Amino acid sequence: MRQWPDDRVAFGGDYNPEQWPRAVWDDDMRLMAAAGVSFVTLGVFSWSWLEPTKGEYEFGWLDEVMDLLHAHGIAVDLATATATPPPWLSAAYPEILPVDREGHTLWPGSRQAWCPSSPLYREFALALTDRMAQRYHDHPALAMWHVSNEYACHNLPCYCDTCAVFFRRWLERRYGTLDALNEAWGTAFWSQRYTAWDDVLPPRITTTFGNPTHELDYHRFGSDTLLDFHVAEKEVIRRHSPDVPVTTNFMTMSGFRLLDYHDWAPHQDVVSTDHYVVDALEHPRAELSFHGDLTRGLAGGAPWMLMEHSTSAVNWQPVNPAKPPRETLLDSLTHVARGADALGFFQWRQSRAGSEKFHSALVPHAGEDSDRFREVCELGAVAGRLGELVGSRVEADVAVLWDYEAQWAVSGPCMPSAALDYPQAAHTVHRLLRDAGVTCDVVHPDTDLSGYRVVVVPTLYLVSDPAAERIAAAAAAGTHVVVTYFSGISDPDDHVRLGGYPGAFRDLLGVRVEELFPLRVGESVALAGGGSGSVWSEDARVRDAEVLDSYADGPLAGRAAVTRRTVGEGAAWYLGTLPDDATLAALLARVTDEAGVAPVADVPAGVEVTRRRSASGSWLFVLNHTDAGCEVAVTGHDLVAGADVGPVTTVAARSAAIVREA
Repeated sequence: MRQWPDDRVAFGGDYNPEQWPRAVWDDDMRLMAAAGVSFVTLGVFSWSWLEPTKGEYEFGWLDEVMDLLHAHGIAVDLATATATPPPWLSAAYPEILPVDREGHTLWPGSRQAWCPSSPLYREFALALTDRMAQRYHDHPALAMWHVSNEYACHNLPCYCDTCAVFFRRWLERRYGTLDALNEAWGTAFWSQRYTAWDDVLPPRITTTFGNPTHELDYHRFGSDTLLDFHVAEKEVIRRHSPDVPVTTNFMTMSGFRLLDYHDWAPHQDVVSTDHYVVDALEHPRAELSFHGDLTRGLAGGAPWMLMEHSTSAVNWQPVNPAKPPRETLLDSLTHVARGADALGFFQWRQSRAGSEKFHSALVPHAGEDSDRFREVCELGAVAGRLGELVGSRVEADVAVLWDYEAQWAVSGPCMPSAALDYPQAAHTVHRLLRDAGVTCDVVHPDTDLSGYRVVVVPTLYLVSDPAAERIAAAAAAGTHVVVTYFSGISDPDDHVRLGGYPGAFRDLLGVRVEELFPLRVGESVALAGGGSGSVWSEDARVRDAEVLDSYADGPLAGRAAVTRRTVGEGAAWYLGTLPDDATLAALLARVTDEAGVAPVADVPAGVEVTRRRSASGSWLFVLNHTDAGCEVAVTGHDLVAGADVGPVTTVAARSAAIVREA
């Protein structure tokens, strides 16, 4: 069995040789060598080639590709090929197809056309997984197993009758009795009380607003159902291949919100994810950094694997511009700065047909004689020089809390504002701290918070009692806790905590909110300190906290907008609105200063810095996102340039330095 490349940051991507004539494969090997490719993910969408008809398998082509990759020293992350069924399967068994909320069957012709609850689909998928594991468990190219692909990207939620049956079973396991279900769902409202399990349906389209806890539980059910499927495939692999690591690629991007990856992460031998830059976002590179930190949090602080990203344009936005020169390298090294020890792309060779033919790849349509492929080769060479930092960890004194269940709940029906987007407060705080040179871990509320100097609690609408107690205990022990608007409102059943908002954090903050005043899109409220707030405002009555800023106009004029309360050895800070960037940056600077958090390095605006450390040393990452060169005070050896630097290092525009510190 080939060892996973650990003498470098692993570099490669999805390899789909079945798309190409056999003669191209040898050229692929030549170009992979030129680019420094050390691994490929193989067979993700190859089910129709491996099992062209029911029960008839054709592995010859895959045998040849595996042997070819082994001969060229390339490790294989081998997919189970179960991400998308072949056309014969859904033609013979149309009951496996998913159904949308309106009752429309989603037909084959794209990908992932299968119901997450379908026992029949699972039967065929596990049979293929078993065949794959039997055949390749001891192949010398095999270094990792890749189960399915981007679970839930296209087929969750499904509202079919099969899902209805399994949803009822899931509810029975969760609640035990109908009385407990009715209590959790608040079915006394609108005559929704259930007296038989068979009466419970998925939250299909209905006359008006649905039951919020019903919707929340269906999110939980969908995530749990696919996780159970994933574990079943992993167990089949384990029977034949117990010593090879197994993963599946998450999608830690702000637009993907269908799975609770905090539940999924413990089942991965190595956490891997896909991330694509979304140009429509206001701050796309800051979002990239945030979700790198989130992926590291899912991995418990350990290094993680970037399974997919793009060298340049994608194909699924309304407009898909190419990346400017140097962005392939800079985006990739940003992921390494946030903890990635592997850099994978979709895909190796840009397709000439199909829905993703205009999605960029390591080898573009223009071929090897192109600026993009030359940049790919440069990146591969840099990755080959980064072996010394593999296994090191990112240092962070600040935690930003992130909870998928809170995100589901705050996105439910009939909320005070449909314009409130769960990631906004978290992304904004993280971005401003990043701009200030402060690194954050993004972690679940159940994480041990005792090692952090600052903990940010952004829009944690739904929170359990133990999590709220853990946050309060951190403050008492010396942590500075920053709680934003619309946090602590509900319990895990999405029942409002009575007695005044912010419910679970009312005593910690020394603030009691009587009513909520969400702001309209584009609306702002003036603050007495000279700044402004947007998105949200709250009628906060101060009990035993210091008022740092207040509303200067509107119905809340004179009411507290920002407060601070000393708690034991620490402090609890409250933000009732989302301040403008300058105001919030100044507040965060005060918080971090009081908490003793120093920036990683002093750098100009637009330059990102992090530090990775291991027992053997430390590495300073300087990522210059600007159009001008910058200087940073650091002495050591720059692994990107392959040269000694210091005491002041110059980093060119749109470039990076990774300095092993002296």
